[in-house]
Amino acid sequence: MSTTVNFTGSVDRDLLKRAKVVAAKAETSINALFNAELRHLVETFEAAEAGGNQNFRALLDFSLGRADDRATLARLGISSEEDLFLLMAQAHLPMPRLPEATTRAMVESLNALAG
Repeated sequence: MSTTVNFTGSVDRDLLKRAKVVAAKAETSINALFNAELRHLVETFEAAEAGGNQNFRALLDFSLGRADDRATLARLGISSEEDLFLLMAQAHLPMPRLPEATTRAMVESLNALAG
């Protein structure tokens, strides 16, 4: 039998508001949503590692914005972005976020055009 523990974390205020809406519409709690998603992520990662498959780690890095598409394509030995996105879907990972530095550069570029 599993024991639960409390922990402290932080989440973006807007994300929390949106999560409350999703939980209400799904007739569940944010805690249940969080546990389900975290369990899925951990179990998928563990299964990939147990099978000697390091692709999940590369896909997770891409999903979290720690690696760009070119680096991920090279690491996985594939040449098609379509194949990369299919692998992301098969791994049930969210689509990637841009690395923070890339996002900042885009904002600065847009601000320069506006000003």
